[in-house]
This record gives sequence, C-alpha cells and structure tokens, in this order.
Amino acid sequence: MASCSGAILTSLLVTPLDVVKIRLQAQKNPFLKGKCFVYCNGLMDHICVCENGNSKTWYKAPGHFSGTLDAFIKIVRREGIKSLWSGLPPTLVMAVPATVIYFTCYDQLCAALRVRMGERAQEAPLLAGAIARVGSVTVISPLELIRTKLQSQKQSYRELTDCIRSAVEAEGWLSLWRGLGPTLLRDVPFSAMYWYNYEKGKSWLCNQYNTREPTFTITFISGAVSGSISAIVTLPFDVVKTRRQVELGELQAMNLSYQASSSTFSMMSRIVAQDGIQGLFAGFLPRLIKVAPACAIMISTYEIGKAFFRKHNQERIAGQLQTST
Repeated sequence: MASCSGAILTSLLVTPLDVVKIRLQAQKNPFLKGKCFVYCNGLMDHICVCENGNSKTWYKAPGHFSGTLDAFIKIVRREGIKSLWSGLPPTLVMAVPATVIYFTCYDQLCAALRVRMGERAQEAPLLAGAIARVGSVTVISPLELIRTKLQSQKQSYRELTDCIRSAVEAEGWLSLWRGLGPTLLRDVPFSAMYWYNYEKGKSWLCNQYNTREPTFTITFISGAVSGSISAIVTLPFDVVKTRRQVELGELQAMNLSYQASSSTFSMMSRIVAQDGIQGLFAGFLPRLIKVAPACAIMISTYEIGKAFFRKHNQERIAGQLQTST
C-alpha cells in the first residue's frame, strides 16, 4: 500500500515536467507518423509512437513556447491544468505494479540478506536493490513491448495474440524480452547504487540529528542525493537504452523485424565516434532534474506510508489482544 501510494504521488508530481519537455521537443522538431519519443511518468520510461499528421493528440497541440516556465503557464491557460498530466493513465497500468513489485521485493530481500550476511550486512541494500530491479524489469518488459504494439498498430487483442504467437514461433520466447539488456545495464547498477547510498545517507543523517526514526526531511534529502549520484553514473547507459528503445519502437510501428546490429558497448563506441565523449552524457541536466525529485518524492512517501501502516497494524493487533484477554 505504501509503495502504491508513493508511486501514484510521484507520477502526479513529476509527469508535468516530462509533458512540458515533450511539448518543447515537438515544437522544435515536429513528431512525424511512425516516429517515437520517450515518455516518463517519474516511475519508468515508456515509448510512445506518433500518430498521423492531422491527429489531435496532446503532444501535437499548437503552442509557441519560449521556455519551460512559459510552456507551463501557456499550457495551463489555454488547455487547462489537466493537460499537464496528458498521456499519464495508460502508463500507470504498468508503472504502478512494477514499482510495487520492486519496492516490496527490495524490502523483503534486504531484511533476509541482513540476517544472512552477518558482518557484511551493510552491503545488503546493494545486492537487494540489484536483484529486486532484475525481477521487476524482467516481469514488466514483455508487457511494455505489448503496449507499444497496441499503440502503434491499433490491433485488437485477438490480432495482438496472433502477432505475439507468430513472433514466438519464428524467433522464440526471448523475442518478448527485446531491449532487456540495455535496460538492465542501466537500471540494475542504478538500483544497487541508489539503495546503498540511500541507506548510508539515511543512517548518517539520523546520527547527525540524534533520531532513531528517519523524518520526512531525512528520507527526502537521502533519496534526492542518492538518486542524483546514480543518475550521473548510469547516464551513458541511459543514452544507449533510449536510442535502442526508440529504434525498436519505430521498427514495431512499421511492422518490421528487429535485428540487434550491435552490442551496448559497440553503440557507445559509435556515439563517441559521432559526438565525442560528451555524447554519452547528452541530456545530463534534464535527467538530473527529473530523477532527483522523483527519487526523493517516491522514497519519502514510501517510508512515511510504511511507518504509518506499521503503526496502524501494531495498534490493531494490540487492540485485538486486549479484547481477547
């Protein structure tokens, strides 16, 4: 329940930033039919396939914006405040369950590993974060592939079933996990570093403020700092993952088969050859602006929610014991 409420609150607060970013991108480079862009609701990235030119979809709404703040004001004034959450509901169908799986698995794994690892218990968050992320990404990856197909090809569920069956027969079950490699290369190190730094930062701040239980401020600061560090370190993998996701989405939109032409590291080499080393850190500031608040909001809401429900359950059990005696 804590992870679910945290996920919804995070997406509600962070999505407007990405909606404005996409509208600014569309103004600079108009989205053509079959082209893809990455939409982030603060919880996970989703590939969106552009519809035809006369479509009245939210990302093609007319507007002349001079910057981020100007875009915020004009979108709210002309289209209403609800427009800042355009495209959010369909992405929540997967993002919320994925977040619930991830946070629940992390908590259970971390508690079990702390007991088993003994003197090395402080490294448990590193391992638990990595394993939990592998699990959630592996479960959600085929669903994201199916969502992209539904959006791009406007297929019925029966047609989609036939399409998936033929793909599995032709290329095997692994075809449902296309693009999983680059996602894992970004998300697993991110999660391992994030949880390790978060737990360390939270413990240090608790010691500084002489408190046993972390406050909202402590969890918020720890989440923002650890999220920022992880985002910076894994940015090159994020650049590769985004390019791969867009390529795959556009091929699916045109109903073409995907052949992985190069490994993640080969793609990195190509980016460096074309754009220099700075190419691997493209979008540094937008990613940092998006990830830091998302991590801070999610973890602080989760911790507060977890403490609330724990207290509520303890009071309920204590009440039941009193009535039974």
